[in-house]
Amino acid sequence: MTPRLKEIYYKEIQPSLKTQFGFKNLYMGPKLHKVVINMGLGLDGNDSKVLKSCEEDLAKITGQKPVVTKFKKSVANFKTRKGSNAGLKVTLRKNIMYEFIDRLVNIALPRIKDFRGLSSKGFDEFGNYTFGVKEHIIFPEVSFDRADKVRGLDITIVIASKNKDHSFALLEKMNFPFIKKGDN
Repeated sequence: MTPRLKEIYYKEIQPSLKTQFGFKNLYMGPKLHKVVINMGLGLDGNDSKVLKSCEEDLAKITGQKPVVTKFKKSVANFKTRKGSNAGLKVTLRKNIMYEFIDRLVNIALPRIKDFRGLSSKGFDEFGNYTFGVKEHIIFPEVSFDRADKVRGLDITIVIASKNKDHSFALLEKMNFPFIKKGDN
């Protein structure tokens, strides 16, 4: 069964972006490539219980087992050793990616306390969008009582597009709650 957002993308969003930007065909428009979710653990990465609970939480959120990332260098000021655990990472593609974005936009982001919208300054020069979430417990899959500590997530949405404006238009059509220019 195809995800709801994927059907909406191919039936409504792709044709509207074609007319909006004057593309010659549908496939010239921006397209979601992948979603990368990172959870940095810092000093807690060496504790196996914390690592296991964070791994379970991230697996529940994404529906996919995370990969443990390692430090590449030793830095004395940050008390890190080369090869020790730094955090967790998940890369989502295809149907799982569309389901995650649908849940993120429609369920998780509205649950953030005092949420005013996402900043439109998170785009890089290639059109990819990156933003952070301060609490991983905004996802309904994670039990608030069971979570030992509230942790943050970095979410990067990799978009195949010509520039930032095309990527912004794509995410706006997918109902991403961006802050409007006039709002404070």
